[in-house]
Amino acid sequence: MSFEPPPSARPEHRLLRGAARVLAAAGLAVDAYVHAHLADRYDAVKDTISQGTLFRIEAALAALAALLVLVWRRRPADAFAWLVAAGGLAALLLYQYVDVGAIGPLPNMYEPVWSGDKKLTAVAQAVTVVCATLLLVLSLGRRRRRRRFE
Repeated sequence: MSFEPPPSARPEHRLLRGAARVLAAAGLAVDAYVHAHLADRYDAVKDTISQGTLFRIEAALAALAALLVLVWRRRPADAFAWLVAAGGLAALLLYQYVDVGAIGPLPNMYEPVWSGDKKLTAVAQAVTVVCATLLLVLSLGRRRRRRRFE
């Protein structure tokens, strides 16, 4: 009678999770860099809060999420990474295609031009959303299989 490890403990699954973590962290790092780099250019766009401040907040959240995805490697970190990337991508696409106007303390951030930085950020955020989704799905399946083997 031989013992076969659960599917989530197989080397190919560990490799897939590792690659997804690295790609998610890389996407978040690109997101953090671009937002930090552009923040001062958007300080003039403001109502109560400037768009530059919002860019700095996005950069800080993305950097924290990248660190957590690589170091903590738990479902809450993966979920946080997904939320940061999905929220950033949703905001980018919303303000790309819809002139929402100012909302409360937020300035009107409508910008219908696809710059190189915006394209890079959109791709990085989309890659992060896909990889973080994969990590979350794999962790759910892993949890279910672990319960079955107990």
